[in-house]
Amino acid sequence: MEINPQLVKQLREKTNAGMMDCKRALAEAGGDFEKAETILRTKGIASAGKKASRATKEGIVASYIHLQGKVGVLLEVNCETDFVAKNENFRAFVKDITLHIAAAHPLYVSRDQVPPKTIETEREIYQAQVKDKPANVVGKIVDGKLDKFYSTVCLLEQGFIKNPDQTINDLAKAKIAELGENIVIRRFTRYLVGEPLEDEAATTAA
Repeated sequence: MEINPQLVKQLREKTNAGMMDCKRALAEAGGDFEKAETILRTKGIASAGKKASRATKEGIVASYIHLQGKVGVLLEVNCETDFVAKNENFRAFVKDITLHIAAAHPLYVSRDQVPPKTIETEREIYQAQVKDKPANVVGKIVDGKLDKFYSTVCLLEQGFIKNPDQTINDLAKAKIAELGENIVIRRFTRYLVGEPLEDEAATTAA
């Protein structure tokens, strides 16, 4: 089936998928634009996990200042190409993440960044809380409390402020499917006026 190049171009502009992916989707959809878009999105979501292993050496550093200068966020998000880094859709996603960080105050990007000592301390607290429970359920309860802890302090596991039923990780996967490139939220720093620095906090605790 001969696919209209203009239709391929329109589908690429709307979905940000690759040119050949758009052409194949239109061929599979028999030239139906809306059906082709659905095919692209379905396949994109299915392949988002595969994209996660691809190198991300482009991207942007974004900033956000909130509450009349009382809260500030610096965030680095990486992608595969400069083309996507300049894409308005990608930049809108990054902006949403800075807004979320300002409001939700995560401490880490993912659970593998949580210091082992912090995890050990939390586990000890939870074990003390359930010490009177039957031994065969203590482990599950503690693990459940740890998962709740991660969902509070880890950015990727927090519910998105604009849609609490969707985690930041789910939001990122959806954006990977939409843009057709791997996206990695690499690092962030959140500033709050007057908050103690680590050295100051340690001194106070001592």
